[in-house]
Amino acid sequence: MPLTSPKTSPRARWLRSAALVAASAGLVAAAVPAPPPLGIGDPLFPHLGNPGYDVRSYDIGLTYPGRNTEPLAAVTRIEALATTDLERINLDFAHGEVSAVTVDGAAAEFVTSGEDLVITPARAAEDGDSLEITVTHTSDPRGPAGTGGWIRTGDGLAMANQADAAHRVFPSNDHPADKAYFTFRITAPSTLTAVANGLPAGRAENATTTTWTYRTAHPMATELAQVSIGRSTVVHRTGPHGLPVRDVVRTADRELVEPWLKRTPGHLEWMERQVGRYPFETYGLLVADAETGFALETQTLSLFERRLFTEADYPEWYVDSIMVHELAHQWFGNSVSPRTWSDLWLNEGHASWYEALYAEEVGKQSLERRMKAAYAASDGWRAAGGPPAAPEPPSPGQKISLFRPVVYDGSALVLYALRQEIGEDAFQSLQRRWVSEHRDATATTADFTALASQVAGRDLTAFFAGWLYAEKTPAMPGHPDWRSRATQPASAAKPG
Repeated sequence: MPLTSPKTSPRARWLRSAALVAASAGLVAAAVPAPPPLGIGDPLFPHLGNPGYDVRSYDIGLTYPGRNTEPLAAVTRIEALATTDLERINLDFAHGEVSAVTVDGAAAEFVTSGEDLVITPARAAEDGDSLEITVTHTSDPRGPAGTGGWIRTGDGLAMANQADAAHRVFPSNDHPADKAYFTFRITAPSTLTAVANGLPAGRAENATTTTWTYRTAHPMATELAQVSIGRSTVVHRTGPHGLPVRDVVRTADRELVEPWLKRTPGHLEWMERQVGRYPFETYGLLVADAETGFALETQTLSLFERRLFTEADYPEWYVDSIMVHELAHQWFGNSVSPRTWSDLWLNEGHASWYEALYAEEVGKQSLERRMKAAYAASDGWRAAGGPPAAPEPPSPGQKISLFRPVVYDGSALVLYALRQEIGEDAFQSLQRRWVSEHRDATATTADFTALASQVAGRDLTAFFAGWLYAEKTPAMPGHPDWRSRATQPASAAKPG
């Protein structure tokens, strides 16, 4: 489906206004010898993303040498539209070497500045111009653990780019406010299998290598990109309405994990009963031989550690509910993406909500008991990491610390309170309208609260002010006896 014209798109208007803010602050200046890295002013990641253009598509070519200890040769082609006049074009990119850049086919000058690749095209771009940017570079899977980007698995590579690490893999406008279509062309030794977001769009056999092409049918945030290369088997089955379901597993684990993989069609049917039809062209699990400490909702192909399915310590209901959590993200976070990272509660709160609801309906784990426990911890969570819709920035050098308990059960608690406040019928209507009206787009906390007020038929401003922004947790509707304590229990931060 074609995107809205950038001159009328809310996203494009927002990006353009960010450019004007940056310009008024003196961040965009002509003819400076050392151009600074830019950013769109995200409250949590101020240098992430770049103003002045709207990416329409990425075409990313990667050549895997057969070892995950060496850089991949890569070419990233970007089609974009300028949303203001640009003498320079900034892309987010780090952890790779750039050897050439062209803009509209002509060689362009480039320098690195911080984690930006700053490009000076032969001809300055004007507002409304189409841009074709080609960057020849490497993509290096080596680096400190926990920094995101490539994950080295037991037999190859996978990606975990949330929240700000896609630019450690490929040049991009690395912010969910600028979603785009993706094509991946992955060349690897023919003994390996390569899979990426979207559906297959071609496969070419060479002498000793194979080039696999995948293409998304819906726009995607950079943080949701996924490429898997390894000794893998792709398992196919059919989901609701004939939906292609494909799982990617280590070939040696094919039979071991099948009892879990075959549950996905049922999970899809359950989620569709809650919020409506699945929003993408395919779905499946990528079961990686890696220890990451989290699962991740990469679009159409959610990432999981193999040990979740192979270790006996996890109860069956727990594994099921984690699978549903990542599936729920395909609606909440992927199809409807956050406009800023402060809107993260909309992603994780909803995914945690459906995780808990599924655990109650199928695993007989009480939702009310879980929410009461979350309420008891809520004041401590807010003190440690801020309220749900105004989280504190991640700790320096520890970007993963953004994913605190307050954005998981602390945000699901907001949804529980909302259901208590407006009633189950209105709540279910809100959820369905939210994912329908903002499909394939970005949205904000203000968008959600406005829609909630509309559905409820009354102004909920005061309700949301307390539940989303207050230092202390408000009284729970229907449960005046619930109490919160100020001490936060120890809990590891895990994205997903």
